[in-house]
Amino acid sequence: MLNRRLFSAASGLLLATPAWSQFRVEISGVGANQVPIAIARFRDEDRTNQSLSAIVRADLERSGLFRSIDAPSVLDEVTQPALNEWRALAADALVGGSVSRLADGRYDVRFKLWDVVKGAELGGQSNAVNPADLRLAAHRISDFVHERLTGEKGVFSTRIAYVTKGGGRFTLRVADADGEGGQVALNSPEPIISPAWSPDGRELAYVSFERQKAIVYTQDVASGKRRVLANFRGSNSAPAWSPDGKSIAVTLSQAGGSQLYLMGRDGGAPRRLTNTSAIDTEPAFSPDGQTLYFVSDRGGSPQIYRMPVAGGGAERITFGGNYNISPAIGPDGRTLAYVSRQGNAFRLHTIDLGSPGSTPQALTTTNDDESPSFAPNGRLIIYATRADGRDVLMTTTLDGKIKARLVSTTADVREPVWGPFGR
Repeated sequence: MLNRRLFSAASGLLLATPAWSQFRVEISGVGANQVPIAIARFRDEDRTNQSLSAIVRADLERSGLFRSIDAPSVLDEVTQPALNEWRALAADALVGGSVSRLADGRYDVRFKLWDVVKGAELGGQSNAVNPADLRLAAHRISDFVHERLTGEKGVFSTRIAYVTKGGGRFTLRVADADGEGGQVALNSPEPIISPAWSPDGRELAYVSFERQKAIVYTQDVASGKRRVLANFRGSNSAPAWSPDGKSIAVTLSQAGGSQLYLMGRDGGAPRRLTNTSAIDTEPAFSPDGQTLYFVSDRGGSPQIYRMPVAGGGAERITFGGNYNISPAIGPDGRTLAYVSRQGNAFRLHTIDLGSPGSTPQALTTTNDDESPSFAPNGRLIIYATRADGRDVLMTTTLDGKIKARLVSTTADVREPVWGPFGR
């Protein structure tokens, strides 16, 4: 796949959008300690082009923390449910709601959450949204339910970015966290790789080959305005934003070999961070911005290292296997996700950075995993892999027990990256 080929090599413009079919979510696996929850069909949701209850159900199942209980009836937010009947169905929680068209063309989306075990209401909301935002409204319901029942923020209303390849073209897209509603950010006949979200979610950095070489761009997501960040002699690749959004780490070969540099978010002269004869690439910041994780073959094969951003020696992190790449750091700074070659298979692994000497954990049994990226609450990882002869996106829980496949029927999908909280 692209990022492995790019490491081995070491080193568009916005056009008419091709036809694109929606993703569909296929969830597999069984987790422990899941909350059994019933999501009833919302009153009059069939009068819209979105099934809000189905979106909420899929969101919660994908998190790995909830197990759906069949809800055969329609339930709105004003009807008092017979909670003893839902208790008999083994539901611990219940969601009902309604959708009504307003005179100005918007939809009024209402819902309520009940604790079936305690027989108590846990709150609800009412929001007027444009028809185009019905999916977003459903994702925000999922976030509300997730936070009320787990105490942690949900990530269902966040966004992801990814790259598709189809019909000889590469397209950078921004979509909902479930892969739906993709909007084109860039369309090019040449490869687009390594998208990276700014911490405020307003910009994407990425590498485009539209000028027949690797150049790093940044682009405003809302307006589409973009600019060149790094176009030095040789290759410019692997952008990574610092947590404060003021700097971007990049891999440059302007001085010969591929080395790590730090640049201001608005460009300027890069500051060299590594100075070796090896290939140093794929930087990733720790959440506090003090440490940089990266891939280097300085020991003879690609492994993951870390070093202080302010300067200093590098420490090797991965020791299992002779090929470990694509580091991603969880929001709490404790978990490292990466891709490890096991025989001829490239598989997603994690390791606990807070426990020195901990054993790496394989999360998958597939053979072509790449590009892991954490959800902003740290509960899920999105990654690319191959299935049925196509490049597809997957999410997995950190224990690997619950996986969701986001399947495209028209294009290969790769290079996913999960955006921050906020919209």
